Amino acid sequence: MPLMKRSGKQQIVIGLLCDEEGWPLSVEVFAGNTADTSTFASQVQKVGARFGGGAVTLVGDRGMIKGPQIDLLEATEGEFHYITAITKPQIESLLKAGQLQMQLFDEKLAEVTDVEDGVRYVLRRNPQRAAEVAAGRQEKRQAIEQLVAQQNAYRAEHPRALVAAAIGRARKKIEQLRLSACFCMSSAERTLTSVRDEAAWQELSKLDGCYCLKTDLKGEEATKELVHDRYKSLAVVEWAFRTSKSTLDVRPVYVRKESRTRGHVFVVMLAYQIVKEVAQCWCELDMTPSEGVNELASLCMTEVTIEHQTTINQVPTPRESVQQLLTAAGVQIPLVLPYSGTKVYTKKKLPEERQRR
Repeated sequence: MPLMKRSGKQQIVIGLLCDEEGWPLSVEVFAGNTADTSTFASQVQKVGARFGGGAVTLVGDRGMIKGPQIDLLEATEGEFHYITAITKPQIESLLKAGQLQMQLFDEKLAEVTDVEDGVRYVLRRNPQRAAEVAAGRQEKRQAIEQLVAQQNAYRAEHPRALVAAAIGRARKKIEQLRLSACFCMSSAERTLTSVRDEAAWQELSKLDGCYCLKTDLKGEEATKELVHDRYKSLAVVEWAFRTSKSTLDVRPVYVRKESRTRGHVFVVMLAYQIVKEVAQCWCELDMTPSEGVNELASLCMTEVTIEHQTTINQVPTPRESVQQLLTAAGVQIPLVLPYSGTKVYTKKKLPEERQRR
């Protein structure tokens, strides 16, 4: 997870290692110029040394686990396996080689095993994702047509405008949208026209919504459904990153020393453990962790003073909504608390106290 991508800002990369249920096991901070693939080796060593004891399967996306990382797993002592995804160019290569067939990409899972190296491929076409990609491509086509119409209208009002310049702008737009294989420009009597290659257009949409997972796990070790579910569980890790960046404010980082930066990230990971726990406790109440914490802000405490001396702190009965949250989390609030005499300063009160001193 790279942080602070703005120019002139220092960057860090956070590597989060989770179990199959999305619970964080460890977190590590790398320098900002460290590629995701370069962080993989340290995670393998960590799993083997600290969390080992049996067969381990590492799950990562296509940007994390590639050929070199797979070779590393095979060369590492211990029983390591992997689940990852392959890119569309790799899918096309397998289709041309005859190892995969287009009819296998369906809403239902399909499986192909390479008899030479034992690698299994789990295939599927997501119809919802296919519709989203198709809609996005149609928006790109409309953007090209809109630009062509604007250029034609401009030249109609400006007879001295060059046609070559308009064609250059349209071609640049097509290249930016990565549709050069499907569209070309033609002109007749100072009027531009975008020409679409229907065959290339159909070829471009062939793999819409298609994805292919790759694993070295045998069929008796994990079914294709389990392989698919484990890969999809990466969404839980993505949720952990989003929560850490937004709700828990892992950035901006105000400390500068390396040890303090690592400590800051570690505390954020511990905080995420609490967020995940209360999210599970409050899921039946249809309340997010942030909403629940805001509701708990109404909890208060009353100081009981006898003869000008505070003796106890009394906790009033929480209102019904707060009590539901506490009960769901398995928390019991005592009726009274001993008075220690310790003063607690919030961020708002601390500057005022400093000024008085």
